[in-house]
Amino acid sequence: MLELLSGLDTPLAITLVLSITFVLAFEFINGFHDTANAVATVIYTQSMKPQTAVLLSGLFNFLGVFFGGLAVAYAIVNLIPTDLLLNINSAQGMVMVFALLTSAIVWNLGTWYFGIPASSSHTLIGAILGVGIGNALLTGDSIVNGINWSKAIDVFASLLVSPLFGATLAGLMLFVLMKLRPLSNIHKSPFQRQQIEGRKHPPFWARFMLIVSSMGMSFTHGSNDGQKGVGLVMLVLIALAPAHFVVNLEAEPIQIEHTKIAAIQLKELYQRNQVIVDLKYPAKGNHQCEPSKIVEETGALLSAIGDAKSFQTLPEAQRWDVRTQLICLNDGAKKISKVPSLNDVDQKQLKGIQKDLTQTTEYAPTWVIVAVALAIGLGTMIGWKRVVNTVGEKIGKKDMTYAQGMAAQTMSALSIGLASLIGAPVSTTQILSSAVAGTMVVNRSGIQAGTIKTIIITWVLTLPVSMGLAISLYYVGVKLFV
Repeated sequence: MLELLSGLDTPLAITLVLSITFVLAFEFINGFHDTANAVATVIYTQSMKPQTAVLLSGLFNFLGVFFGGLAVAYAIVNLIPTDLLLNINSAQGMVMVFALLTSAIVWNLGTWYFGIPASSSHTLIGAILGVGIGNALLTGDSIVNGINWSKAIDVFASLLVSPLFGATLAGLMLFVLMKLRPLSNIHKSPFQRQQIEGRKHPPFWARFMLIVSSMGMSFTHGSNDGQKGVGLVMLVLIALAPAHFVVNLEAEPIQIEHTKIAAIQLKELYQRNQVIVDLKYPAKGNHQCEPSKIVEETGALLSAIGDAKSFQTLPEAQRWDVRTQLICLNDGAKKISKVPSLNDVDQKQLKGIQKDLTQTTEYAPTWVIVAVALAIGLGTMIGWKRVVNTVGEKIGKKDMTYAQGMAAQTMSALSIGLASLIGAPVSTTQILSSAVAGTMVVNRSGIQAGTIKTIIITWVLTLPVSMGLAISLYYVGVKLFV
């Protein structure tokens, strides 16, 4: 890690350190919000002591980030317009990073202060979209082109569907538990069990399930939310230390060869379908990446890589050229995949081509993953209490029972895990809060209208507020520093 500073002058090295610290600060605050949800029910039901729960949650968050892949990380990154990604090493790129992070941090801190379980994911996505709109306004481009709308729609869909999915599954699980074990102690709240039986902890199997589901939720949180921080750190590294990070310098020769083959296959696929592709995406000349330039970009890529078996042998400028061409080719592949009349065989081939085109640019060093995981864990240890109290006592009119905690937490972990597998960024906060509300409805515990109203208003406001902040900061930053 430290060797990357050796080739930088002092001001740039300081900027790099501060920028990474800024990203980690966002992930630290993310711990206040989202990771706290992973331990909310296990702490509230007194299944574990807070210190133990938080420590184990941090460990499983680390494992989730480490083993969770990078699909969600780059799903977030790819919301950024392609032209900004291609110019991330400029002053404009740094203004973009600081604008979106400042917007997300300000809103997250505000909602945390009032103990409102707002969504860090929602906030970050709003800030990224705000930067895209701000860039379109500054360049005079259409807002339609300022945002990767297809990816944004996918993200919005996952944010909308995942809470409903979690609430439904949690309600069903509680319903089954109530039918199978109607007289069990699992249907008591911690307060009731203490008053009636004088016991502090839940029944053994309920306690076991609460602990397992809590750790499962911590793992899936790391595999989803933790990846977003990984993607942001990589943006900073590519912007300020491109010689080390524009492409994966540790890529194996076989990966580089697969990249070259994928580019050739994409060129041939485009040439087979050139008429229908150019009909949908006619050359406009005002964007660097267009399907019509695939043949040209493929030639440039093959020329830049040459016979190299390792990217380390390429000069810095050549590495940047390789990254630029790979981003453009992948952008072209995405656009071609949306051509309605493309046959199934070509559609299937495109998926493999996209995977091979991105394997040397969509990566993250181990130290980045570790740093992000630690930031989230430390945030959990500092700020968990406010959110735990909201989830346990302020969503329903009655205190949460052990069964409700098991159902909400187990199904939340399952929902987040499934989302991570398909690379869909979701909100841990939204899913757990909805799951708890779902169990309250099934248990006829009633819903505290005031808390639910506050959460819903926060969810509704999060996107426009974070977008507005990001647009303003980006616009002012570009005018002052670019």
